[in-house]
Amino acid sequence: MSNYPLNPNLKDFWGWKIAKNALQYNYHRVRVLYGGRASSKTHEYASASVKISSEHKTRFLCVRRFQNKIKESVYTVIKNKIDDLELSGFNVQSSNIYHDNGSEFAFYGIERNVDEIKSFEGCDILWIEEAHNLTKEQWEILEPTIRKEGSEIWISFNPRLISDFIWQNFIVNPPKNSMIRHINYDENPYLSNTMLDAITEAKEKDFERYEHIYLGKPLSDDDSVIIKRSWVEAAIDFHLKYKGDMLGKVVLGYDVADSGADKNAVTICNGSVVTDCYEWQGGENELKKSADKVRIAACKVNGHIVYDSIGVGAHTGGTLQASGFNSFSGFNAGGKVQRPLRKYNGVKQKEYFSNVKAQAWWLVADRLRNTHDYVVNGNTDYKPDDLISLSSNIPHIESLISELTTPRRDFDKAGRVKVESKDDLKKRDIMSPNKADAFIMALSISLVNSNRVAELDYTGF
Repeated sequence: MSNYPLNPNLKDFWGWKIAKNALQYNYHRVRVLYGGRASSKTHEYASASVKISSEHKTRFLCVRRFQNKIKESVYTVIKNKIDDLELSGFNVQSSNIYHDNGSEFAFYGIERNVDEIKSFEGCDILWIEEAHNLTKEQWEILEPTIRKEGSEIWISFNPRLISDFIWQNFIVNPPKNSMIRHINYDENPYLSNTMLDAITEAKEKDFERYEHIYLGKPLSDDDSVIIKRSWVEAAIDFHLKYKGDMLGKVVLGYDVADSGADKNAVTICNGSVVTDCYEWQGGENELKKSADKVRIAACKVNGHIVYDSIGVGAHTGGTLQASGFNSFSGFNAGGKVQRPLRKYNGVKQKEYFSNVKAQAWWLVADRLRNTHDYVVNGNTDYKPDDLISLSSNIPHIESLISELTTPRRDFDKAGRVKVESKDDLKKRDIMSPNKADAFIMALSISLVNSNRVAELDYTGF
């Protein structure tokens, strides 16, 4: 194995083992390598593919979205690996590569070769290079084509946008039986000093660009997102850095779902610290069961539940009360703005926000922005209630980050801000941000007070 330049830092990714004097690895239906440039992703897959194909009859289908010429594919890097490793038995032709044992490499651009790909029989391994360009429609063509028993799909890409299909469906919501690995240049033992110098210079010139290009951090679509990714990242484990107590009342934000693709989601906050966030699929007619699940969780931490009180969540309050649990509040996302006469950015809140959902999202965004200011700029002039911390122990935290940083600003007919609707998100092939909605509710208990408080707002603020 030492004769093959596989990255030793990726041994866990493959689970390599020697069997029958050949190099073998653990099976996963989907295998994803993603990260910044110069991280060895392409070279790793190329080295592994030529090693595997030289020892086992293997049929590779190598694709990317755009490919006008063979040189634009991974053909060249595979050919070079064969030469560098001095492997025998390969027959490198102008557009295909074969091995004496029956192995084959075929190379296609998805845009121009859909029919050829559909008819490609007996594929053992599909390799999708530069997969950030992949669309939902193309994946729905590719995935069922790879149907041979024990076949695998290899994916490699440099992250682009958090809304990209590949990011949402393979990083945020990875498929079952998948191996996902983030790798950057600092784990590439074969990186030249020249490249290291170039990366160091890029880091000094433009740190945010460096993070995107060389650390593989995806970008938001544009400046129209309500919450920036950098703000959320600054908040991770912030409570461990903050010189003070950020704990307080425990609140569970509960986004309610019934049957179908939508999921129930709960976010738990202890004061200004988000300690947990999870979701689950509710079966048909299981609203009571889901509400009981949240009630039990709240009882364990002596917490208050804030639930989505519109749509399928309308009966949650009655269910909780019937069980004897009374520490809850309903959050009507389309409801009136709270403290309507209080000013926000110099404008009355009722004239700035279209509804309480928008108000909640903007106020949480402000707290995350404050946290970023504290961490990055050293501005400590904030109270704990002005800040937010996210525990790094939250399961699948990347999914939560993505959901929080995807919705865009929108405007109603009166010019007031609102949150991009779920229907508009769906048009962008983005799933409902259930965990993000639960997150917002958990941190917005001040906006779900009684009608008495709301009445006072009209006259007192």
